[in-house]
Amino acid sequence: MNAQTEKPQEKQAQRVSYLTPPANILETEDGYVLEAEMPGVAKEGLEVIVENGQLHLIGRRAPLEARGRELVRESTRLDFRRTFDLGPSIDTQRISAKIEQGLLLLQLPKAESVKPRKIDIL
Repeated sequence: MNAQTEKPQEKQAQRVSYLTPPANILETEDGYVLEAEMPGVAKEGLEVIVENGQLHLIGRRAPLEARGRELVRESTRLDFRRTFDLGPSIDTQRISAKIEQGLLLLQLPKAESVKPRKIDIL
């Protein structure tokens, strides 16, 4: 008779994966505009955090309700996460954000000290 001993299953660290949202960055006279695509993310599932010179974008999707038996899935339901380094030319106190139809728009104003200014001639 062979006695097999059952090894306790090792706990595996739960690995969390995120999608990196594609982004566009545009420069304007007064600052920068960052556009990040986060389909399926509503305002309630969005976090924008400025910390230690970095801008963190976190978008959580609401779970899909089952409307039938799934036959094919080509899209993933992972949440979004991306971090950008902010230079000293950004006025982090005046950053604003809005999300519409899965497109996150951030206004990143330039600090007054780096904006060009015209010197009046006396």
